[in-house]
Amino acid sequence: MLIRILAFLLETIFFVLIAAALLRAWMNWVRVNMSAQPGRFVMALTDWLVKPLRRALPRSLAQSRVDWASVIAAVVLALVYALLWAVLFGLLLGALELAPAVLLTLLSFALKMLVRVALQTLFILVLGFAILSWVQPGSPAYILLGRLTEPVLAPLRRVIPVVGGVDISALVLIVLLQIALMVLV
Repeated sequence: MLIRILAFLLETIFFVLIAAALLRAWMNWVRVNMSAQPGRFVMALTDWLVKPLRRALPRSLAQSRVDWASVIAAVVLALVYALLWAVLFGLLLGALELAPAVLLTLLSFALKMLVRVALQTLFILVLGFAILSWVQPGSPAYILLGRLTEPVLAPLRRVIPVVGGVDISALVLIVLLQIALMVLV
């Protein structure tokens, strides 16, 4: 029972941290103002890791449009999560050095966590956008979610026609994200 509680807490903490790092990278990519919410919250959660990484990166990477420090932070957090998960479940007990099979398992587990967090975060953003489009279109939260989801909804909007005056691209993306999560698990 205690192991399950610790596993839940570990997954929750790292999910939030990885999601914040990925959201920070995405918000910088789409040029969202980071001085407003959720930018301040995301920066408060990730500054402790992103700022040192930003200083360590070569100038060419630090000045590109992609926020590599935030992306690398998300990858590092996923790797730390995988390592802690392995320690929690005893996969590394007694092993002084990591065998290639164990290392490969940890890397695939970290990658799976990273992809799952990215898909679930995008799912939450698109779901929030879809709900607000019906409840409060034009609100500041709707505009922010629109800017964050537009890069992934725009290609779908070119393919999916408006049905009865309703843009169903967000609903289609939600279904596709759910299918991707099912395949991942």
